[in-house]
Amino acid sequence: MAMIAAVAMALPSASETALLVAAAFGTAMLSAITGFGGGVLLLAACVGVLGPRTAVVVVTIAQLASTGGRMWFNRTEISRHLVGVFSLGAVPGAVVGALLLTATPPHTHSRIIGGFLLALVLWRRFHPATLFLPDPMFVAIGAASGFGSGLLGSVPALVAGFFLARGLVRGAFIGTNASVYFIMHVVKLIVYGTTAVMTHAATLIGLLLVPVSFAGSWAGKRIVDRIPTGAFVIMVELAMVASGVALLIGGSP
Repeated sequence: MAMIAAVAMALPSASETALLVAAAFGTAMLSAITGFGGGVLLLAACVGVLGPRTAVVVVTIAQLASTGGRMWFNRTEISRHLVGVFSLGAVPGAVVGALLLTATPPHTHSRIIGGFLLALVLWRRFHPATLFLPDPMFVAIGAASGFGSGLLGSVPALVAGFFLARGLVRGAFIGTNASVYFIMHVVKLIVYGTTAVMTHAATLIGLLLVPVSFAGSWAGKRIVDRIPTGAFVIMVELAMVASGVALLIGGSP
């Protein structure tokens, strides 16, 4: 009974839950259209309601459904070779990042996420032309991406350019990108499950967001060829800037 009471106390209010459900659906749909951005925005929303450490776990569970949906809906266009090469580095990187999450103080973690959001926007706006990378370098990029994903919950656009440079577009880009992150999310959840980070409350909230995340991926796939992505990218970046500044100033909610 004491455990049930403790879990109930840790759950968000009805209005906060409605906000998280709406955010999960919208961000999953956005990711299905643009291939990136949804996880970062969902992370920002969850940090504001749940705190940084719980937010990373909840986002990982929700993103498992979102990336799984994008992977399934674009399954015929996935580059399995690149998924395999990228995962060689991404899996051990995700383990290290997930373990480091358990040792990072919540206030520090909030500011890391805030700085990451701002850096991500700056990188997208000012990064030099991405070079075509051979397979061994893709393993290194995968390791860095896995580490960042384990610690921060989501590191989407930093690696998107490397997939684009290999000629992946539309369904091939979205499906391949989703596949590597699906694998990383599975690895992270295994690590989180062996530590105190993955609480009962975080698990329940994450599972609540699974069906709406999958539904968002389905909806995004339906409209991906009908809506211009440029406006969505600008909206994503503006939201990332606002969330990053708020987290840097305020620290842990």
